[in-house]
Amino acid sequence: MNTGMDRNQLLALLPQNIKDQIYPQLREVRLSLGEEVYAAGQDVKYVYFPVDSIISLLYVMLDGASAEISVVGREGIVGIAVFMGGESTPSRAVVQSAGTAYRLPAAELKRQFNADANFRVIMLRYTQALITQMAQTAVCNRHHTIDQQLCRWLLLSLDRLPHSQLTMTQELIANMLGVRREGVTEAAGKLQKAGVISYQRGKITVISRSKLEQLSCECYAVVKEETDRLAAYANKL
Repeated sequence: MNTGMDRNQLLALLPQNIKDQIYPQLREVRLSLGEEVYAAGQDVKYVYFPVDSIISLLYVMLDGASAEISVVGREGIVGIAVFMGGESTPSRAVVQSAGTAYRLPAAELKRQFNADANFRVIMLRYTQALITQMAQTAVCNRHHTIDQQLCRWLLLSLDRLPHSQLTMTQELIANMLGVRREGVTEAAGKLQKAGVISYQRGKITVISRSKLEQLSCECYAVVKEETDRLAAYANKL
């Protein structure tokens, strides 16, 4: 029973006694591209552990403009407000890459968080990694070019998928990055001309990950190193 659910790396880190309690309550759900998992200010009734999908956390302005503050895939969980005490969040969660996830009632997550110290440590260390990603995204959006931001975004997405292809329109990428579509079109064109990616009909295939890493700013490496470091700590529990 554990095999499929362990495809989410955070679930795989859980001690067996916690898996025995949580896994029977997990439900596999299909998430469609652009689907809203929860709206800004909405109470979180369920949390999601993506498997082969990616969920973006977006902050939306009053005029409708939006920008992505973090992405969550098979390394994590969507709905940390449940155990952080907020119950809701000013950001909204939208499916960036379609696929599957495991859904758990928020009440069960909160119960486990309050009852088990090992579970609490794993969740808090993941939260620290997520906060690092949010902080680095803010810095990147302020100080780095659209070309570098796109490379960072593609690499973060790749790390959260079991394959090297993303189904994503340039308009959606622009909304995620909070930039104009023309800027994304130009940046993607440069990457395609350099043989780094192939883009056709809303599908982006990464041809050379090594080149993508070379062209990205340091922000990607900072986020990846922190995510890997905290996962390694949790794995020792």
